[in-house]
Amino acid sequence: MTSSAYDYVVSRANIRDGSIRPAPVAGEVDLAPGQVLLRIDNFSISANNVTYAAMGEAMNYWKFFPSGDESTGLVPAWGYCEVLRSEHDGLPVGKRIYGYMPMSTHFVVEPTDVSDSGFVDGAAHRADLPAVYNRYGYVTPEDGNGESREPYVALFGPLFLTSWLLADEIAEEDFYGATRLICSSASSKTALSLAFMIKRDHSDKVTLVGLTSDGNKSFVDGTGFYEEVVTYDDLDQLNADNPSAYVDFGGSADLRGRVHKRFGESLVADVVVGAADWEELAPVPGAEPLSGPKPSFFFAPNRVAKRNEDWGAAELRRKIAGDQEAFIDASKGWMTIRTGQGPEDLQRTFSEFLDGKVDPAEGWNIRP
Repeated sequence: MTSSAYDYVVSRANIRDGSIRPAPVAGEVDLAPGQVLLRIDNFSISANNVTYAAMGEAMNYWKFFPSGDESTGLVPAWGYCEVLRSEHDGLPVGKRIYGYMPMSTHFVVEPTDVSDSGFVDGAAHRADLPAVYNRYGYVTPEDGNGESREPYVALFGPLFLTSWLLADEIAEEDFYGATRLICSSASSKTALSLAFMIKRDHSDKVTLVGLTSDGNKSFVDGTGFYEEVVTYDDLDQLNADNPSAYVDFGGSADLRGRVHKRFGESLVADVVVGAADWEELAPVPGAEPLSGPKPSFFFAPNRVAKRNEDWGAAELRRKIAGDQEAFIDASKGWMTIRTGQGPEDLQRTFSEFLDGKVDPAEGWNIRP
């Protein structure tokens, strides 16, 4: 055992309680026939990872990469890795791959459904988990996944996927009958992804309002994605008569209560997408029962399954990839990629996201 190989684990009871745990070095990992050891090269950290941890129990995120005990969990991330050792004839050493991974130095997969574009991890413990997280794609220069592009894809890939699917559902549902979408945590990458899609494709049907903190208002205004940007303290300045849908990327129960109270019968939908404000998920003690629509949680894998059935998986990936490239290009005017190296940077960066201390104009890419 050595610290050069490690997992970052957190307590399931308190996700602030995280630590670097030594893991077997690559040469000591036992591989069964058909298994492959992947060396993790880089992954992104964002509020999305906080959601994975905060919803680890409720949404089964802890099951993807078992930590070895029931008290701790490995927080999932998205990024790039390479085949380091292989007991699978179809996966040669050196193959570069994009997909879902733990915050670790390496991990083991059991490739099935191997094709020219990628494979599915067929490990038994992942069999009943959403398929969108189990698919791994090969990296080729033709994909636009050059070294300079990778940090953007690792950062925006999972966030943009969620928002693309949400925008698709919102449009199909005719915006729930709303003429205005109100997005909390408007500075988050996921909210910005949704705003980009809605403004580009549906600005003639619905207006976008971003809710954010005083400190982030200038940044959110500067992206140009929202028609109006309002601080949380100024929520009551919004006209309460327009049919509105609340799209919640934060998860704050207090803010949800204020939104429902402010808009009353004009609130036609309440869609929960993320949990950036993970410590405020629980209802405020003594708070009034919510009036209006019941909050519903948007679960991206369900939408993936529907569109896979409607269009086929390859066509869905093609549609999303094209729009993601456009969003990445649009983001370069306001996004700076920061790079962290090693376990200390990993732990510090995740802790800063837990505390909400990260500049929204920065995206973090970690090389473990």
